[in-house]
Amino acid sequence: MVDARIFAPAFAMVALTFVVWWRMFFTRVGQMKRERIHPQAVATSAQANAKLTDSRAADNFRNLFELPVLFYAALVVAALTGQVGPVTLGLAWLFVALRVVHSAIHCSYNKVMHRFYAYVSGGFALFALWAWLGLQLLLA
Repeated sequence: MVDARIFAPAFAMVALTFVVWWRMFFTRVGQMKRERIHPQAVATSAQANAKLTDSRAADNFRNLFELPVLFYAALVVAALTGQVGPVTLGLAWLFVALRVVHSAIHCSYNKVMHRFYAYVSGGFALFALWAWLGLQLLLA
């Protein structure tokens, strides 16, 4: 039987992704309305980059499909191999928390070094999660 607790951090990441998507949607539509930008004028990413000045949420939305792909895969591996325990759950929730911090910084005041520290810390948590899963599989 799969321990469903491992999927709670995945749902939290999905929720974060939806929050950032909504932020991106309202930021872009708001700017397009204010500046009377026709939708066809931003049909490509190059056109959007030239016309839409606030790309923070869009940039962060793209980030949520980079490292988190490895996160989702790690959760599936943990579930399938029965490695849902305190260390696995702790590292998974730590990654989620650091991605929330990263997104909050990226979508608001966007101080690069603050964002970088959150990003790198999240990356270390994710790599630690994979190392833990790998070690447990080797020792099994």
